[in-house]
Amino acid sequence: MLERVSLFSTKRELFFALGFFLFILCYSLLIEYQNYKNLTRFDTAQTNATILKQYKKIKTTQDNKTRTYHILKLKSHDGYTFYTTTKLSFAPSIGKEVTLILTPKELTFYAFMSSFFAYSYIIHTEASPTLKQKLNNAIAAAHENQEIANIYQALYSAASLETKLQAAFSNLGVSHLLAISGFHLGILSMLLYFLLRSPYKYIHERLFPYRHQNRDLFIVVAFLLLLYLLFLDSPPSVMRAFAMLVVGFFLYDRGLKIISMQTLFVSILLLLAFFPRLVFALGYWLSVAGVFYIFLFLLYFKEKSKLWQFLVLPFWVYLLMLPYALVIFGNFSFWHPLSILWTSLFTLFYPLSIFLHLIGFGDLLDGLLESFIAFGQNAVYIELHPLWLGAFISLSLLSIFKKIAMFTLLMSACSFFIYAVYHIT
Repeated sequence: MLERVSLFSTKRELFFALGFFLFILCYSLLIEYQNYKNLTRFDTAQTNATILKQYKKIKTTQDNKTRTYHILKLKSHDGYTFYTTTKLSFAPSIGKEVTLILTPKELTFYAFMSSFFAYSYIIHTEASPTLKQKLNNAIAAAHENQEIANIYQALYSAASLETKLQAAFSNLGVSHLLAISGFHLGILSMLLYFLLRSPYKYIHERLFPYRHQNRDLFIVVAFLLLLYLLFLDSPPSVMRAFAMLVVGFFLYDRGLKIISMQTLFVSILLLLAFFPRLVFALGYWLSVAGVFYIFLFLLYFKEKSKLWQFLVLPFWVYLLMLPYALVIFGNFSFWHPLSILWTSLFTLFYPLSIFLHLIGFGDLLDGLLESFIAFGQNAVYIELHPLWLGAFISLSLLSIFKKIAMFTLLMSACSFFIYAVYHIT
């Protein structure tokens, strides 16, 4: 069997690639800066945007009066994300297209690239529902419990979860299952490949047997996933997963190594070069961290049996991602370690739930989900300084080169776990 070669065989090739990424990054930033200047050229600016979140805010003024209004999180058609306020009488409009007049007063380029607040007034709300709204309405109609409907809306259309549900799933350690990411994209790609393989094989053998079957299937699957990515408005974690899928197959098709840190870093740099806003996306970096630890596991334990890897990998990923969860979110409960089991079972639940919704039995698992949510009502808050996470990330990068650092990293992750368990006992 021929051995696959590395992506970069010399330092010259590596520096050439880095130079190319830097050129793309500079060009992307130039375009973003031009958009920023266009937005801030006058005191007000008109923009079209999609409402991502809408929630009520109660504020006490300096004269002890109570003011209640709505906070909206929107994504402009030009790519930037911003917050604004609107009257309490503004109807629930998550997913709707609106036209606003913004007042981007004293807006900096940094805030423009990350997210910012601007006063505004809405001059038009699109009356006809979008395709995503139609899907969410169909999901809501299939369930009596609207909290359960909200879960499926998050799973299928990347809709925002209600605060109560966010807290429950965070307490259970399964927030990553509700935010569409590479995990979901992987399940969907395997499902699509399984469904398309037999029909295409029949056509392939009769019409064009000279073509590469797996390559053709990948192109079709990748195209369908790209349409889904665009339908979801390109969430950062899904974008990262899609880029890695395309880059991975491209390398595999040319006899290059896929499971390597080079592949991961090329995918990261490629996405950051074309979409520099991703540097501010927490979901993107958490997704990158998850893949990094999978690759780190395979780097040191690739000689182990497939069964051993299958059994141990979920525990490895859980332990090494736990410091991120504790520092960023801080929630931990008795049921949190069982997220290893829930994550494994999700690979069966996700495609089954899609099938049940397609045949009109989408509410069949509602009782199971209601019981599951009930487990996540109680948790403790663990406060850890961000410097702990910084040290953990530094040790993670060092583990690429030193095996002793990898074992130290694992022991550190176990220490975080013991510390968290101590707080609930």
